Amino acid sequence: MGIALSQQKVLLREIITKDKPSELLTSSPKGTVPVLVLPNGHIIEQSIDVMNWALQQNDPQDLLRSSNPTLSEQVHQLIKTNDEDFIGHLEKYRASVRYRNIDVEQRRQACEAFINQLEVLLTDQPYFFGVTPSLADFAVMPFVSQFVRVEKKWFVQSEYKNVGRWLRAHLESKLYTQVMKQYPLWNETKQDCVFG
Repeated sequence: MGIALSQQKVLLREIITKDKPSELLTSSPKGTVPVLVLPNGHIIEQSIDVMNWALQQNDPQDLLRSSNPTLSEQVHQLIKTNDEDFIGHLEKYRASVRYRNIDVEQRRQACEAFINQLEVLLTDQPYFFGVTPSLADFAVMPFVSQFVRVEKKWFVQSEYKNVGRWLRAHLESKLYTQVMKQYPLWNETKQDCVFG
């Protein structure tokens, strides 16, 4: 989404991670996606770093909030909380539900600390930091979506109505539909697609 929002063009190689091509492992021995290989050979391996790279090239919607350093810091702090705290709790919650452990409610409540923070941010505005989205809205959204899917029935009945509205707006957006479409598998065709 960061690449699409920055209006950058990249060559996309859609792969199945269970069948990692040698080209991926040559670029990134850890074998996780995404991997962005720049023309100068520099490798970017984290989603947030790919998003930051793309938006530093072109940020027509001011998603980085570059014009307001205080707000930019708040955006990056929310992403940091997502990456360093929430994702770890989310993985434990997902595993707890998958294996029908007795600690599901405890694991969910650990996640809810962050979800509640988002709910408060969305009380009087459609996005975390105002009437237009920021980088945080796009960086956090996939993980909130995963949280909702763990126990969807529970979430729909929860008090997190603002988060639910915010997530639906993302999932029903033209941007999401554009980015999430199916691409030919590079493993099979060895043909790059132009994306962006």
